[in-house]
Order: sequence, then structure tokens, then C-alpha cells
Amino acid sequence: MLATGATVTTAGLTQVDREKIYQWINELSSPETRENALLELSKKRESVTDLAPMLWHSCGTIAALLQEIVNIYPSINPPTLTAHQSNRVCNALALLQCVASHVETRSAFLAAHIPLFLYPFLHTVSKTRPFEYLRLTSLGVIGALVKTDEQEVINFLLTTEIIPLCLRIMESGSELSKTVATFILQKILLDDTGLAYICQTYERFSHVAMILGKMVLQLSKEPSARLLKHVVRCYLRLSDNSRAREALRQCLPDQLKDTTFAQVLKDDSTTKRWLAQLVKNLQEGQVTDPRGIPLPPQ
Repeated sequence: MLATGATVTTAGLTQVDREKIYQWINELSSPETRENALLELSKKRESVTDLAPMLWHSCGTIAALLQEIVNIYPSINPPTLTAHQSNRVCNALALLQCVASHVETRSAFLAAHIPLFLYPFLHTVSKTRPFEYLRLTSLGVIGALVKTDEQEVINFLLTTEIIPLCLRIMESGSELSKTVATFILQKILLDDTGLAYICQTYERFSHVAMILGKMVLQLSKEPSARLLKHVVRCYLRLSDNSRAREALRQCLPDQLKDTTFAQVLKDDSTTKRWLAQLVKNLQEGQVTDPRGIPLPPQ
């Protein structure tokens, strides 16, 4: 039942609409009515500005959403997930994304470690559409978290395995999944703590640099301006770290130094500017620091 103590507003909704929202939230608690309630509420998540606190503060709702997620685990290994199962759990994930992005519920969402329930989905490798949709929607929840630029989000994510998970998807996911995963990595890098974490050891940096390099090679064959934009921004941010900058001088792909992407970026002044700045950063002050990131023997 909807908790009476929850102070929520649903601005712009008529009394009838409001009662309908309450009814669907209550229906999430019953397995018999949950599927339709998930569908209806996921459609309303953009128009009901305070749906997140309503979901979070109503009795049993988050538990019901987590139950939907856990119910899918047996279908991911071996990979037997159907389109119907994928659509249903993705409606639950859409509601969790709503909770993740709302200022009133985000901290509690992190404190409850709810993102960890999504990581098994990010571990999947099946290329079927139900799995691609599941991975993309799961990435969307993490993307909604990092989009807020909150320090607590980055601090939380750095204690988890999100970076290697994103790197794997960046290497082998669909273009859309690659784009969201690279956006998440970009947001982590743009945070000073995240940049320091990735550049702290050669292993972490080299893993990121290797995947970015593979992506550049792939993008030279199958261009995507949107994905390239995030890749270039990741490289530019890495070049802000002195140790990473030293290593990038030796491992930055040639395709970013020549005219390979001139046609793709002809109308994208922002990415062209980032790329020029990256090249400039790597050309300036090329003094070898003996304490820099050690490179493998030639």
C-alpha cells in the first residue's frame, strides 16, 4: 500500500490521474497485477515529476522491482531470456532509473546498493535482441546516475566493477550500448577522483587505453560521430593526467592524428576542438618523467 507518510506532489496531474498512479503503485505489490502496473507506470515516468519519491516511499514497491530483476537471473545463464521477459524486466529497470535520477531518492538508492543487482545483466554476452535491450536498459540506469555529476555517485561506482564491465561492452556491444558505456566511462574520468583511480596503476590505464584504441580502429571502418565524440573526450581527459599523457604519446592511435575522421567530424566543431586540444596536450612539454607510467619493454 502507498505509505501515508510520504510527502509527494504530482504537479499537473488531475485527481483522476493521481488516483490511477496510486492504484498502479499499489498493484506492484501483487504478482497478479504487477505486469500491467509496470507497463503503465513506465509510460508515465517522464510526465510524473515526483514518481521516484512515490515509488521509493511506498511500502513494498522497491522490493517488488528487485524481485522482478532477481526472477530473471536464471534466464541469463544459460541464456534463455525471451522478448516478453526482457520487456517486463526493462519496465522495472525504467522505474529504477527514475529513482536513480531523482535528487530526493538518489542517495538512498546508492546506500541500498541497488545498482549491484543490475551487474549480472551487464555481464551477459548474448547478442540476441532481448539481451541487448536488457544490457542497454541496465546501462541507462547507471548512465542516469553519472549524468547527475554527483561525487557520491562516482565514489560508489569506483567501489564496484563498473569500469571493467563498461570496457567489455565498449569492445563488443551494439553501437548504442557502446555509446552509453563510453559515456559512463567519460563521466567517471571527468571526475578528479575517477581520473586518479584509472591512472593510479599501469594495469588500469593500459586496459582503458587498449579498449579505446580498439574502438578507434573499429570507428575508422564503421564511423559513428556520436560514439567517436565520447571516445575523443575520454582521451582528452586522460591527457590531463601527467603520467597518462606520457603513455598516450606512445599509444595514441594514428587515426586520431591524421585525417581519418575529417569527414565524420566536418560538422562537429566541439569534437574537432577536443581532438586538436588532445594532440596539442601530447605535443607540449615532452619531458620523460622517470616516475611516469612504466611502458612494457620494446
